[in-house]
Amino acid sequence: MICSPAQSIQPEAIVDFLKREITLKDTYKRLISQQIISETAKAKGITITAAEIQAEADRQRHQQHLESSTATFSWLAEQLITPEDWEAGISDRLLAVKLAESLFAHEVEKYFVEHRLKFEQVLLYQLAVPYLQFAQELLYQIEENEISFYDAAHSYDLDEQRRLQCGYVGKLYQWSFNPEIAAILLGANPKDIIGPVQSEQSYTLLMVEEFIPGKLTPEIHTIILDQLFQNWLDRELQLRKEGW
Repeated sequence: MICSPAQSIQPEAIVDFLKREITLKDTYKRLISQQIISETAKAKGITITAAEIQAEADRQRHQQHLESSTATFSWLAEQLITPEDWEAGISDRLLAVKLAESLFAHEVEKYFVEHRLKFEQVLLYQLAVPYLQFAQELLYQIEENEISFYDAAHSYDLDEQRRLQCGYVGKLYQWSFNPEIAAILLGANPKDIIGPVQSEQSYTLLMVEEFIPGKLTPEIHTIILDQLFQNWLDRELQLRKEGW
């Protein structure tokens, strides 16, 4: 009989490897976290049905382009897990989602109202060049309407992808920036040019094209719910640690 790689490795060897990689603590923390989730869900009568596991398994199969049972079993074998392991992992993740909703769904709107500024977005454009003098010259030309910010970014930005998009970065939340840059951006008016801002390898001009008010979208709901749940889980872990 030929053993698989997973069968040929003893549990003690795995623990020793995690120690050497300095990842044992993180793994242990995740194990205890799952225990806390399972115990709390059980106390609240929260369960996961076979239909819910099947629906999530189908979603993952579609995501992985696993269109047949044979392809699915081959993929699981490559991951060194059995179908039962896969379903157990799905159940654990769904249980965490259900528990988070049970504990904190009613607090999401209040949190959003109290932290609304965090969820404002900026439609940001960026232009990075290698030299300060060049950045200052481009800033002067833009302010004197000799060239538009978009044309300058299209011609000179160091980042190829941004050049193709005339400096477009995207819609970003306030927390995407360090506090100093966030304060500057939020204090600017639309189309103001900010900078040059020095980084390790470039000098950057920034432009906020639009400020987008925060809205409690499904995406934001999930972000807030995850944050509240993680804060609770961290507190529970700390209580367990103090009791060790």
